[in-house]
Amino acid sequence: MSDASGHETPGPLCLVTGASGYIGGRLVPELLEAGFRVRCLARTPAKLRDHPWAGEVEIVQGDVTDADTLGPAFDGVDVAYYLVHALGAGPGFEHTDRAAARTFAVRARSAGVGRIVYLGGLTPRGVPEEELSPHLRSRAEVGQIFLASGVPTTVLRAAVIIGSGSASFEMLRYLTERLPVMVTPSWVRTRIQPIAVRDVLRYLVGSARMPAEVSRAFDIGGPDVLTYLGMMRRYASVAGLPRRLIFPVPVLTPRLSSHWIGLVTPVPRSIARPLAESLRHEVVCHEHDIAEWVTDPPGAPLRFERALDLALQRVREAKTTTRWSSASLPGAPSDPLPTDPDWAGGSLYTDERELDVGASPQALWRVVEGIGGENGWYSFPLAWAVRGWLDRLVGGVGLRRGRRDAQHLRAGDSLDFWRVEEIERGRLLRLRAEMRIPGLAWLEMYAESDGNGAARYRQRALFHPRGLAGHAYWWSVAPFHAVVFGGMARNIALTAEASEAEGTGAEDRSPAGEPEPAGTATAGKRPLSAGESPGSGASGAPPGAE
Repeated sequence: MSDASGHETPGPLCLVTGASGYIGGRLVPELLEAGFRVRCLARTPAKLRDHPWAGEVEIVQGDVTDADTLGPAFDGVDVAYYLVHALGAGPGFEHTDRAAARTFAVRARSAGVGRIVYLGGLTPRGVPEEELSPHLRSRAEVGQIFLASGVPTTVLRAAVIIGSGSASFEMLRYLTERLPVMVTPSWVRTRIQPIAVRDVLRYLVGSARMPAEVSRAFDIGGPDVLTYLGMMRRYASVAGLPRRLIFPVPVLTPRLSSHWIGLVTPVPRSIARPLAESLRHEVVCHEHDIAEWVTDPPGAPLRFERALDLALQRVREAKTTTRWSSASLPGAPSDPLPTDPDWAGGSLYTDERELDVGASPQALWRVVEGIGGENGWYSFPLAWAVRGWLDRLVGGVGLRRGRRDAQHLRAGDSLDFWRVEEIERGRLLRLRAEMRIPGLAWLEMYAESDGNGAARYRQRALFHPRGLAGHAYWWSVAPFHAVVFGGMARNIALTAEASEAEGTGAEDRSPAGEPEPAGTATAGKRPLSAGESPGSGASGAPPGAE
């Protein structure tokens, strides 16, 4: 961008909240491509560190629920994108959304922000507010808070967003692929107007240049109005699957539907339920006024089949840049809470393994970084599968989130029921548990040199119990650690040796057969000294990322 004299002038500054999430992670590079400067607000900046665009943006630490952290974030901002919500946070999420939106709106106005852009949900016309699902009701309320803030606001209201990695797409994909015959809830006959994620991003970017006098909500959707039943059948056609036999029945309530979705798809029940509840009412656009300010290019918005085809192509080519699971689940056990005690004086259970590996540190690291997802966990698959199912039964994420990329990880990635808390390329992978457990848990894996060109593998499982239930949990599973964690260490070492000998990559699976206890193992409890984190201490591991 240049002025009249030909000098480069900086583009408008956009503040993006939710940059670690599905939409936010895709919006940032689109804004950069359009000539905007970008500042990302993150509670944990380290989660953005490994994104391809991280070096091109400013990252500030802050929280939309904490007014004191928003002052520096809003400094000099022209457009503020609000892409966060408490979906999946359980009871009380409406209060959390309301309070956060009000805090954000007040701070934006006092800072002189030129525009707020908010992506909300498409709400049905003529339905009393009390009959709306809590999810849609909260989205509508947040939009009204911004429109009444005194800051020019664009509220984009979308129904089902179709794109590789979106929660709606994953739900549609897995329901259709895994169930050739299904008994479905009555909401599969509700009319919906889906929209491709690339059209959502185009409208979000275009909204930043709206004139100040425009402050309103816009319905956005693709050209096709379908039932969920029709969407499943079209998905089967685009994906080359046999025709699905679908039998809607009236007895499956949204609550029962969420259990069913949670068992069949990777989407946890805490997210599946609000999605299912939102489909009880017709969600169809009643205007397309957005085109007056954000011009639709030829062929846009995309047809439903084209959006599906693009999403499937990216999934097959492993090019999904962000996923619904990229965002931490609010209230997940891995998220520290204000009521948690300080680490000083707390208890920490550990299980440690160490092995010499007849391969290079580089070969060992490839196996470590490739762990999880379809590559598995290199030990007793039945035990991991059972643990995943148990987690899903109690509303957790289970093992079906998989991986964003089959071979490479970055800080903040979800990895089955773990999240990458820290990664030091070639040396350390620290995972933080997001399963439903009475405490906080980590799994650390190290690929180190023995000083003679070979590798040494170190592995630590750490558990900080919460209450008596946490201590009981640790000792109830401790008898299985020799098989699960010992087998993991042994099979990771064997896979690294085999892959280097054969010249293959980390995607090779672990050796077949039942693993045996391996390495030098210690499992016990010790107090944490003041200021010590789970990633520090006698083993020489670096301090934690948060």
